[in-house]
Amino acid sequence: MKQAKIFRHPLSPITRRAGIALLAITAVMTIGTVGTKLLTGWSWIDSFYFMSMTATAEGPPNSPPNFWSKLFIAIMAFVSIGTLITSIGVIFGPFLGYLFHKGAHFAERELQQKVERKKGLLTNDKRNQKIASEEVETEEEEEEKSLSKDEENDEY
Repeated sequence: MKQAKIFRHPLSPITRRAGIALLAITAVMTIGTVGTKLLTGWSWIDSFYFMSMTATAEGPPNSPPNFWSKLFIAIMAFVSIGTLITSIGVIFGPFLGYLFHKGAHFAERELQQKVERKKGLLTNDKRNQKIASEEVETEEEEEEKSLSKDEENDEY
C-alpha cells in the first residue's frame, strides 16, 4: 500500500506540528512534576499523577500541603490546560479548518440549489399563470364571438 506523500516526508507539516505540540506538553508536564516533587516532597509517581490530574482538568485528588506548592500548582494548571488546548489546535486545526471550509462550501451549494429551485418554481408558477390567463382570455374571446354570432343570427 502506497503511503501519501505528506506522511513520507520527514519534515511534513503534520509531523512537525505534532512533534512541537508533544514537545510542549512534555516540557510542561516535566516542569510541573519536578516542581510538585520539590515543593511538596511527594514521590515522583504521586507528583506526576497530581500534575496529570491538574493538566487534564480532572482536578487534583488532594490539596497541596503548603502555600508555595498551591501557588505553583495553580499557575501550572493554567499553563498546562492552555498548552493542551493549544496543542490540540495546532495538531488538528488545519484538518478542522479544511472540514469547516468543505462544510461551508457544501452549505452554500445547497442554499444556491434551493434558491434556484425556488426560482424555477416561481418561473413555472408565472408560466402557469400566463397560460391560465391566456386560456381565460381565449374563453372570453370565444364567448364574445359566440355572442356576436348569436346577435347576428337574431338580426336575420
